[in-house]
Amino acid sequence: MQLSFSKGISSLFLVAVGLSWVLVGCSGDAESDAQSVDAAGVITGKVVFEGKAPKMRPLPVDADPACAALHKTEPLLTDFLILGEGQTMGNVFIQVKNPPKGDYPVPAESVEITQEGCQYNPHVFAVRAGQTMRILNPDGIRHNVHFMPKVNKEFNRAMAQNKMEITYVPKEAEAMFEIKCDVHSWMKAYCSIMDHPFYQVTGSDGTFSIPDLPPGEYEIEAWHEVLGTKTGKVTVKSGEDVTIDFTFARPKR
Repeated sequence: MQLSFSKGISSLFLVAVGLSWVLVGCSGDAESDAQSVDAAGVITGKVVFEGKAPKMRPLPVDADPACAALHKTEPLLTDFLILGEGQTMGNVFIQVKNPPKGDYPVPAESVEITQEGCQYNPHVFAVRAGQTMRILNPDGIRHNVHFMPKVNKEFNRAMAQNKMEITYVPKEAEAMFEIKCDVHSWMKAYCSIMDHPFYQVTGSDGTFSIPDLPPGEYEIEAWHEVLGTKTGKVTVKSGEDVTIDFTFARPKR
């Protein structure tokens, strides 16, 4: 009886020791795995215009009385250069040219483009391949939506006065292309179709912020519809922010 009891104690001791080794091993593996996952960083920056800015001229909205009626008190100005305080630049498309590889789900929410006041808004934007675009006509007048991509299927649809919404879903990633209205020649916008989420369009304050980038070296591109593109390289370290700024100027003749 005593011998059996001792054997039982010995067995329990061996089991306990074994479990302690397993727990220590699991804990060490979990800690090692946690340490091996580097925290993501953020790329931030600002875009500014250098030199004397060109004067924005009124657009020829008088060509359509319906559009002219919407701008009786304030003229509709050319919008290719949007400047804020300190000549910060809006409508500059910033993207990571060599994004980290990964499976990035397409957002379920749609991107809206309006034609309010006989002008596209936003003027510069991007959507993901496979994401729905909703084109709205709050003006209640006749418009035309003409997407002119080179990779995706061309899209050209008239919107009558009572046609308030149409949709478009691009399938493939594609660089910036023009959107125009065949009824109103001054109405233009620019769209890029992306296969990753690492991009942003600057507001009038010229700033941008691209989060969730794992450590690594990245090439950043700033695109403007008239002034072209500029690129720069940054190194993102674990859990840190890195800054890169861009300056545009009028081409020298």
